[in-house]
Amino acid sequence: MIGLKRLLYAGALLLLSSQAGLAQDKTEISVSRFFGACEADYGAVTDVAKANGECGIITALINKFNAESKDTRVKVDIVEWPGYDQLTARIRSGEPPTISVMHEAVISDYSSRGLLEPLDEGLKAAGVDTADFTDAAKAGVTKDGKTYALPFDTHTWLWHINLNLFKQAGLVDAAGKPILPKNGEELLAQAKQFKEKTGKPYFVWTIANERAFFTRTFDTLLYQQNSEFFADPTKVNFATPEAKNAATLLKALYQNGDTTKGQDYAASVASFAAGDAGVFICGTWLVDTYDQESKKSGAPLSNGYAVVPFPQLYPGSPRVWADGHSWVVLKADLSDAQRKSAYEFLKFLWDNDFQWARTGHLPIRRSVADSAEFKALPHRADLAPLTTNGAARPAAVKRQFAIQEIENDEVTAGVTGDKEIDAALADAQSRINELLANAK
Repeated sequence: MIGLKRLLYAGALLLLSSQAGLAQDKTEISVSRFFGACEADYGAVTDVAKANGECGIITALINKFNAESKDTRVKVDIVEWPGYDQLTARIRSGEPPTISVMHEAVISDYSSRGLLEPLDEGLKAAGVDTADFTDAAKAGVTKDGKTYALPFDTHTWLWHINLNLFKQAGLVDAAGKPILPKNGEELLAQAKQFKEKTGKPYFVWTIANERAFFTRTFDTLLYQQNSEFFADPTKVNFATPEAKNAATLLKALYQNGDTTKGQDYAASVASFAAGDAGVFICGTWLVDTYDQESKKSGAPLSNGYAVVPFPQLYPGSPRVWADGHSWVVLKADLSDAQRKSAYEFLKFLWDNDFQWARTGHLPIRRSVADSAEFKALPHRADLAPLTTNGAARPAAVKRQFAIQEIENDEVTAGVTGDKEIDAALADAQSRINELLANAK
């Protein structure tokens, strides 16, 4: 009997040793991403359908990949948004991640310096059909005729609406849908009516420690006026009536007390969920989060959440600011096994485009965007126009994230009264153009 126990014990040790050997035989690649950290909630989740929100879904996706891949293990490096300072530091140290998430607006900065691997041949070999890219996705990842990233989503600017407060303010139609302003005058009138009826501001605005909110909002208002402020990709033009119109409208809302004040991103997200205002101007990435919140009994958004593309306030165009997340392969001395594993992971993400689109982001595959499964997701019918109306800056414009921060700082100064609007716009233009004149 003792001999049998010893034999079984030895067999168990051999099995464990074999399993450990198999794990060690897997090729490890590093993947750098933002989207937050949520290991406490999703660290062990491999069923992606049970995950919600950006952090939850990307965490579950990578967990699933690691659990199912026979050849590859993904080591995740979570960075603070947007992560480009960290990425640049790693490139300079000679230890870049194998794969990194990257905004499409930033790709040119890296591809033009030979830091990214063109993906056309690798994606084709892995079974990714680039003909299935949406127009927005294709434009976002194609630079100088080459594909430099696998697109992951198209994200854009929305109005998240508290219908319960809109009803209280008398701003819903007979069908219970929000009545949206059609011009700046109607917007100011609605904001006044909303505050009188509810005692709350019309808007949640993200201003504190924020370098993107006003850029995205301001650009949207310029697009709607058909302003080609980057007609020349090497310089910006804000010395226009359209730019002054947009900044003046935003300043009026702020000065009238129609917005929250001094909130950073986390506070803004929580403030809207708490019912502190009627509209939160923010992106597609919060659709799933707030839809889940609207299903909670007794919550301020309970059975009262709507989301729409940023309303058209000028007669020129329905275009709205847009960008996209994508995945790039950094130029490095990858082994054949590492390169194979990198494309295996990219193919996995491609195959799970629908799961990522549950966040609220728009899919980058035509086949997914046209699928009944996607169209059945909440609010997608209301957001469908964004597949054609999302507008990105010309791909030839370099240093787009640095431009975003300069523009945001100066527009903020003009809106809050720290500078006169004309001075703020002039400073934004001169600072951006100086940056672009020295861009490499």
